[in-house]
Amino acid sequence: MSSTHVTIVGAGLGGLTLARVLHVNGIPCTVYEAETSPTARTQGGMLDIHHHNGQPALRAAGLFDAFRAIVLEGHEAARILDRDGTVLLDEADDGSGGRPEVLRGELRRILLDSLPAGTVRWGHKVSGVRPLGAGRHEVAFADGSSVATGLLVGADGAWSRVRPLLSDAVPAYTGMSYVETYLRDADAAHPAAAKAVGDGAMYALAPGKGIQAHREADGTLHTYVSLRRPREWFAGIDFGDPAAASARTAAEFDGWAPELTALITDGESAPVLRPLFALPDEHRWERVRGVTLLGDAAHLMIPSGEGANLAMLDAAELGTALAAHPGDTEAALAAYERELFPRSAAEAVDAAELHGTMFGGDTPHGLLRMFTGQAPTP
Repeated sequence: MSSTHVTIVGAGLGGLTLARVLHVNGIPCTVYEAETSPTARTQGGMLDIHHHNGQPALRAAGLFDAFRAIVLEGHEAARILDRDGTVLLDEADDGSGGRPEVLRGELRRILLDSLPAGTVRWGHKVSGVRPLGAGRHEVAFADGSSVATGLLVGADGAWSRVRPLLSDAVPAYTGMSYVETYLRDADAAHPAAAKAVGDGAMYALAPGKGIQAHREADGTLHTYVSLRRPREWFAGIDFGDPAAASARTAAEFDGWAPELTALITDGESAPVLRPLFALPDEHRWERVRGVTLLGDAAHLMIPSGEGANLAMLDAAELGTALAAHPGDTEAALAAYERELFPRSAAEAVDAAELHGTMFGGDTPHGLLRMFTGQAPTP
C-alpha cells in the first residue's frame, strides 16, 4: 500500500468520509479542522442520504449498518402547500424510499467515532497554502504552525483555502438567499405550524420565494425561507435585531397562511442569513501534482439535496482510487478527477433546473408534477 501520507483540510462529512475510507485501506492521513472541537457549533439539520451516492460512500467506509441505526423512520414524508395553506400534496413515508433521513450531526458523529484517536487535529485554521515543489505543499495555520504535505486534499468547503492551488474560480452569488429559523417543541408550542409541516418536509412556494421546513427528531421545525433578492436588499435588514429581521422577512409573505408565516415570526432563535453561492457548472482544473479537491471545494452548487451526498461520494471514490494505485498517487488523482468533473457538471445543471422548478413562474405546480411523476426528477 502507498505510504504517502494524506493531509485533509476540513472535517465535514466529505473530509471525514475520506479519512475513514483511507483508514479502512491502511493509508495514513491527518485531518486539520478550524473548529476547536466536534461540538464547537451545531451541525445543521436533516439530510436525506441517497441510494446512488451517499449510501455507496458509507458502504465503502464500512459504516452502512451504523448509518441505518441513525435513520429517522417516517421523515421521508413530504407535503406541498399553497400559500393559503391548502394542501396540494401529502405524501406519506411508506418505508420504501431510497432517501432515508438522518441528522447531519449524528452522521458526523459516527464518522468521527470510526477514526483512530488523533486523526482529526482541531483548532487548526488554515491561513495559507503554498507549493514547495515536487508535489509537496506547505499548509500554514493561524496559530503560527505549519505542515508539509505529501498529498493535500481540500475538503474545506465553499471558501476553500486549498482551491487557489488548482483554480482561479471564485464562488458567485446565485441571486437567492435563505433565512434559517427554528421552532422548538412545535407540537405543543406551535401546533398550527407543526400540522402544516407534517411528519417530514414541507414546501410552500411562489415565484422567487418560498417557505421550506423539515420536522427534526425532537419535534423541532427547521425552516429555510427562500428569497430571490440582491445581496444589497439583505444588507438593508438588521439581522442583529432578531425581531425586526423576522418581521421584515415575513413581510415578503404578506397574505400567506398564518401557520406558514409563523415559521418565520415565531422562531425561538435569531434568524440566520444564508446567501447561496456557486462555482461555475463546468468547474475543473488541470492536474496539479500532489493536490486535489472534493465536495463544495470542488463543485459548490445551489442547494439541491445532493451536496453532502456528493461530498461523501467524492471522498469514497478518491480513497478507493488511492487504494487501487499503491505507490502512484498521480495515477489515482487522475482517475478520480476523470470521473469527478463530468459528474459534478451534470449535478450542477440538475440543481439549477430543480431551482427553476421550485421558484420559477410555474411553481408550485411544476414541483407538484415532479413529485407525482409527471415530470422527471433532477
